[in-house]
Amino acid sequence: MKYLALTALFLSLAAEPSFAHDIVSKKDKSKKAAFDITKASATTDGRLATFMMEVAGTAGSEKPKATGQLNGAKVESYVWPTSLDPATVGFDPKSGILALAITAHPDFDDTPLYDENQDGDPANDGKDWHSHWVVLTQDSKCGAGLKVRDVSPGVDMLPATAPMLPIALDSPGMSPILTGSTAKITVPVKGSEGISFDAVTAELQVNTSTDTPLLCVTGVHDVASGDLSLPGIVMAEKE
Repeated sequence: MKYLALTALFLSLAAEPSFAHDIVSKKDKSKKAAFDITKASATTDGRLATFMMEVAGTAGSEKPKATGQLNGAKVESYVWPTSLDPATVGFDPKSGILALAITAHPDFDDTPLYDENQDGDPANDGKDWHSHWVVLTQDSKCGAGLKVRDVSPGVDMLPATAPMLPIALDSPGMSPILTGSTAKITVPVKGSEGISFDAVTAELQVNTSTDTPLLCVTGVHDVASGDLSLPGIVMAEKE
């Protein structure tokens, strides 16, 4: 029951907009410092949007341990759920919650178009931090009540840079920056000024059994707002 508050994300979009800009959160020694969010913000120049979160420890310092197989593979993530329509980046309209994520997972690679570590092999980079757009939907079979939406490539709309997996996941190839206490990512997206966002650190897990969603949110380290009310506002960059 601990993570049922995540479902408030879907109700929050119908609420009145907040007047907050950044999101500030107190440190919590009971949480892993690398995932304990202390601040989140987002800005746009009209063409590019930059999402940032600060944590109590060193951002990106903790990654999942390799299991040696796809089923049960763990994913660690820094995520910004937004009020943007999924169609903004090429998914089906109104199909769930569009979120930007920085993830790492040593057991598989879901960015086949890019060679993040520049070793000549584009299929071995999953362990390195990389970016995704994902569409989140509710599912009670997942530990935290959310999953990356299941899709059928060729039937459901997917962005041009999607790896054509049976989930609503895009691999835009934008390189995240994790340095010191800050995780930051800049992506091309129009119409983001004034939209709402939140910041979440979470663990996901791959499930290859037929009766379980392929990619579940299984646990939440921290939620910047505390209740996934999306109080942050993407602001125009100051000249």
